[in-house]
Amino acid sequence: MFYYLSGQVAHIGPNLAVIDCGGVGYACRTTSFTQAALHVGEKGKLFTHLHVREDAMELYGFASQEELNLFELLISVSGVGPRAAISILSSSTPANLALAIITGDTKALTVAPGIGKKIAQRVILELKDKLAKEQGAAIGGESYAGTGSAVIPENKRSESSAALAVLGYSQSEINLALKGMDLTTMTLEEIIKAALKKMMKG
Repeated sequence: MFYYLSGQVAHIGPNLAVIDCGGVGYACRTTSFTQAALHVGEKGKLFTHLHVREDAMELYGFASQEELNLFELLISVSGVGPRAAISILSSSTPANLALAIITGDTKALTVAPGIGKKIAQRVILELKDKLAKEQGAAIGGESYAGTGSAVIPENKRSESSAALAVLGYSQSEINLALKGMDLTTMTLEEIIKAALKKMMKG
């Protein structure tokens, strides 16, 4: 229904940002990272998701398309609602969360308030499976202890490609962003951040 909202930031509260668009204030539930990018009285733009329940409709807004993509992936996981997704997204950047999902790092997810080990394992398992189906191939072959999920891919290229795919980028966009990088000397985090910077410039 809404792709994004662009207008003056009228109010910022706990996990809430209000954007004034033509005299109408749209209240968006959001993350601490998005709030840090907004300033009351200045222009702001949020990519949005309208969550509809039987008893309510709530609008969620994010400063980047990557954060919105990850939010929509998180709420597709059984047992993870919008509030839990906001909690997870407020605990780390989208790039680091995508990396945590691909590498099976449950600790990176459990730092979020209200997110226990079982939910973290379910997020990793379901999103890896979802990503594997979308790509038409499994991310990894074996399972790591405790979850039955796929293990870390064998090389940095496949790991970074998978993490960028979690953020909503196509394989052609990813290949172009990784072209020319010295993947052997860079850490996974450095690769992902550099690729995101290139794609945002493009």
